[in-house]
Amino acid sequence: MREAVILTLCSALLLAGCVSAGGVSRNKPYGVDANGQGVDGMTVGHRLMAAGEPELALKAYLRGAGEIGINADVLSAIGSADLALGRLGQAEKTLKRALDLDPNFVPALNNLGVVKMEQGEVGEARVYFQRAFALDSGETDSIRQNLMLAIAQSEAGVYDETQEQESSGFRLVRQEKGRYVLLSDL
Repeated sequence: MREAVILTLCSALLLAGCVSAGGVSRNKPYGVDANGQGVDGMTVGHRLMAAGEPELALKAYLRGAGEIGINADVLSAIGSADLALGRLGQAEKTLKRALDLDPNFVPALNNLGVVKMEQGEVGEARVYFQRAFALDSGETDSIRQNLMLAIAQSEAGVYDETQEQESSGFRLVRQEKGRYVLLSDL
């Protein structure tokens, strides 16, 4: 009987030692408030993207989608992470879904323009950048720079001197001092 009492007292003391006065178990890390609020997944994802960690940002964005649901902001963020990871097809699909939810969402328009530029579709990229620039009222420098680049590349493709020379079949060749001959591929 005496052994049972001692065993019960030892068990009670052991259990009392496992829980501190605040009710926090020793299995939890020190300094963590179990009742506190954590930072939402979207904020964490934005910070990770700024730090150059798109893979971790994508995971945080997916966590954010679970917390607040799917909307244009979440889909745009996921698409930008896919873009940073070089997953152009996935980024394009996700960004188009974001624009289906909100056709005037500027970050999605800009990022979809970047995807199109990466895919070599400069004309389409220019349209997306123009829409983003108009909706943003020209306030964002990166959108302005993207639009200027797309305009320059689309206008450079209209007239390419080397392309015209190759397609015409004629070449101007210098033979002697001040003397040129026009050659044909015929």
